[in-house]
Amino acid sequence: MELRMGSPAPPIKVENWLRGEPVTNFKPGKVYLVEFWATWCGPCVTAMPHLVELQEKHADSGFEIIGVAAGERAASADEARTKVDAWLTEKFPNLNYRIAFDYTGEMNKLWMDPSSSIGIPTSFVVDRDGHIAFIGHPAELDDVLPKVLNGSWRSSYEAKAADAKRIARNQSIARERSLTRPIYAKLRPAMQDEDWTAALLAIEEGLAVMPDSFHFWQIHADLLLHKLRDIKTGLPLMRQLVEDAIDKKFEAVSWMVMALNQLFDPTIDNSHLPHDDRFAMGNELSEQILELNPPQGDGPLKFRWYIPVAQYYYESGNKDRAIELIEVAIKSLDHPEPMPDHTKQYYLTPLLQALANYTGEPACHADLCVAPQNKASETQNAVTS
Repeated sequence: MELRMGSPAPPIKVENWLRGEPVTNFKPGKVYLVEFWATWCGPCVTAMPHLVELQEKHADSGFEIIGVAAGERAASADEARTKVDAWLTEKFPNLNYRIAFDYTGEMNKLWMDPSSSIGIPTSFVVDRDGHIAFIGHPAELDDVLPKVLNGSWRSSYEAKAADAKRIARNQSIARERSLTRPIYAKLRPAMQDEDWTAALLAIEEGLAVMPDSFHFWQIHADLLLHKLRDIKTGLPLMRQLVEDAIDKKFEAVSWMVMALNQLFDPTIDNSHLPHDDRFAMGNELSEQILELNPPQGDGPLKFRWYIPVAQYYYESGNKDRAIELIEVAIKSLDHPEPMPDHTKQYYLTPLLQALANYTGEPACHADLCVAPQNKASETQNAVTS
């Protein structure tokens, strides 16, 4: 049976309640958020402080959150349960909402599968009459939840349009996965065995099926340029990839960054790539990225996009520009809103590493410090000599 906005909410059938009292049914007059998550899911963890705030903010309006850990990865239910419990104790010792645990797959069968929900985190809001009011990402709750609480959401055009859009999007993703599943079945073991020829055959088969797949193009370029070091085939592909990425403009800055990373990822040895071609493409991509997302603007994801751009400028001999871009990227981590500490540290570490490498001195931010490595200066000397 399909589960969508307006459907009766399925029951909560879990093995254990790790935090809070069990919920046996949805009480009339209360609004519930049933949140599917896992400890290994970065976006889920990032969303949790916000859920804590929502629970505190709306508790007096009859609102309760139930976190459902139904996708934990472990060899057994006992191992998974212990893992989640220990993780909660360490990361969220004062969690103010319930956490349920299910390893049987029953909750996924009742909630995720019938709603065509793909991936986590996924939020289900249950209205005061026990029917589904919203299915989607927790980032949308700031706008949706107040309208559910005041009773205006489900009857609105906005709600119906959002649900229709969600269903269409998830069905499209499901179709895409049906096409990519056999490709990954060949690609993963080939990559694990470092059988680059077999991996290349698999990814080329994938591109024949899905020629606009960002991930497939990324793997294709990496295999040719860095694994097989087939410059004769890989370099024309990179030129075409650069042209295509620039043609796509802002909607695909991520494509430009992907292409630039193949040429100026500071963690990769690029000394085997032809110098003139590499720097010509690096210059073109860097200028386009900075034009679309300038340092003085409020564009997104500078903390990810500026690393290969800075590396290009550093290796080009413009150390001051490289340092400036990394410093802008570090500042962007707290704008427009501060990140959770664990997420911030994930993105901050490579930024500080780049800054330390460029200055030749330890780079620190708050209580995190990174020492310079010699690789950056060695790379610069290799390409400029």
